[in-house]
Amino acid sequence: MTEDSIVIVGAGHAAVQLCACLVDAGQGSRVHLLGQEPELPYQRPPLSKTFLKKAEDPTQLLREASWFENAGVQLNLGQAVQAIDRQAKAVVLDSGARLAYGQLVLATGTRARTLPGWPCNAANVRLLRSAQDARELRLALSACKAVTVLGGGFIGLEVAATCAALGKTVTVLEVGQRLMGRAVSAALSAHVLEQHRAAGITIELEAELGPPVLHEGRLLRLSMPAGAREVELLLLAIGAVPHIELAQAAGLACDDGVQVNDGMRTSDPDILAIGDCAQFPMGARRWRLESIQNALDQARVAAATLLGGTAVYRPTPWFWSEQGAMRLQMVGLLDAGAMQTLRRQGPQPGAFSLFHFQQSRLRCVESVNAPADFMVARKWLEAGFSPDPAQVVDAGISLRSLQPSA
Repeated sequence: MTEDSIVIVGAGHAAVQLCACLVDAGQGSRVHLLGQEPELPYQRPPLSKTFLKKAEDPTQLLREASWFENAGVQLNLGQAVQAIDRQAKAVVLDSGARLAYGQLVLATGTRARTLPGWPCNAANVRLLRSAQDARELRLALSACKAVTVLGGGFIGLEVAATCAALGKTVTVLEVGQRLMGRAVSAALSAHVLEQHRAAGITIELEAELGPPVLHEGRLLRLSMPAGAREVELLLLAIGAVPHIELAQAAGLACDDGVQVNDGMRTSDPDILAIGDCAQFPMGARRWRLESIQNALDQARVAAATLLGGTAVYRPTPWFWSEQGAMRLQMVGLLDAGAMQTLRRQGPQPGAFSLFHFQQSRLRCVESVNAPADFMVARKWLEAGFSPDPAQVVDAGISLRSLQPSA
């Protein structure tokens, strides 16, 4: 390795997109990609949906091995990084080997959140973050009839809908007052709750849990105020925690993520961070977003920074989730302040969009089975355009006819 080497720690969507940008710029031979998992980088969204349905389905690769080879990218899979030596500009692998870098990029992502004292290693308790997690869950599903999901966020609900489609009896336990409480509006939460219940999924909100009951390495029951609940298979889906331990140990500025500037540089100018682990400035506060869009866009900005450019990250965040027959698409961010919410009915039953305005400015749009609405709204928010609220809900007006101002 040479002093101009670019070492990327992590092999998820952000890391591979960064590789692609650098390859397109003719810099592939400078890149060393370190992935802790022993397999080629793969698509993560299918792991909670289609991947669970067929035992023979392989992971969907982000790039074939031949692409990395032809591009000159050095792949180092099954390699965990134990430390960053900033003074020597090197990373230390779990094997004890050291790799020097000219510039280092942390794309370490997140890990599944766990509960202190909970039996995450019990034979019938599963987490879902990696492909191996998904394989183990898929195998467990093939041998069970009932599934309990702890957590009513995106991952928990996607898996719940998948399990219901597989004919399992599904119960979702959510400790909050509503589903996806930190990510979507109360109106969308209520609709999703109604649809999942109509599909036969039992959902309990404000669930109170006591100590779990175990026997011979298995979780038998969950203690609840209404009485003990038997558990055949439990998925713990209570969110994700950013992998920041490497950055913290190296003395980089961290909070709920590795802090970066709008060019994705950390407090060390030779180290960048991108993707789910990065906390970036936007407006009056810092954000950390867990989405494919965020990962890809930050990778593009990081590539420009690494190559001496001046790109800045100014996102219009968008997210999506497939839950049974519902395709949820959201663009923009909900504000904690008062919002005016207007509903526009879609062309098909069960299709609609919620337009959220604050002081007559469009801030966020949530669409259910209305992809055309989502695409128009995304263009509006990217352009800083805010339509007349009355026109948005007028069924006689096509949203495409409302053009952003120049």
